[in-house]
Amino acid sequence: MDFKGAIVGLGNPGSEYETTRHNIGFMLVDHLLHLANGRKSMRLEKIEESGDYDLWQCKFAGAYRLLVKPLTYMNLSGKAVSRVCGRHGIDPADLVVVHDELDLPVGRMKFKRGGGDNGHNGLKSIQERLGTPDYNRLRLGIGRPEDQYMPVTDWVLGSFDSAAQAVLPGIIEHAVKGLDIFFRRGMGFAQQHVNAFSLREEESE
Repeated sequence: MDFKGAIVGLGNPGSEYETTRHNIGFMLVDHLLHLANGRKSMRLEKIEESGDYDLWQCKFAGAYRLLVKPLTYMNLSGKAVSRVCGRHGIDPADLVVVHDELDLPVGRMKFKRGGGDNGHNGLKSIQERLGTPDYNRLRLGIGRPEDQYMPVTDWVLGSFDSAAQAVLPGIIEHAVKGLDIFFRRGMGFAQQHVNAFSLREEESE
């Protein structure tokens, strides 16, 4: 089958990581899987193949796309991503990596193509394995710890607090709509939708 792009959610496998900030990419893919399970028109199907990832195909934004959850742990995400892209002919321009972003507060998100890894080991691994930074990133804010002495690793591997958990469904729904716009209409329109999002606007609707 000719797949028109892939959505990769970054995270760590295992129940102990399910609710952590670092796993917000997994959460978005799980939301898409939940939607597809309830909509026959999305034609969700698990793809069984050897590799360090879970892989599905579904009809999303008018064409068949791949949904990917690397199982390599965050720091080796590129191993899984490069293998999926190589096996299924996915160009970096049609790849969207969804990941946590320390430099955005919870409730903000940004869409962009290319750029540096900003110290994110998952992105660093993907760039090294693909040999290019020119893939698309959907950055979902997790904020930074208020305690400046708290190690970043402890923060990203900690769970969202109750206030953040309450707003996560709305954040993820808006992000998924942004992905739909991206695949249908391109980066410019997707950025207008994604980058303008704020919790205050969401709460006032």
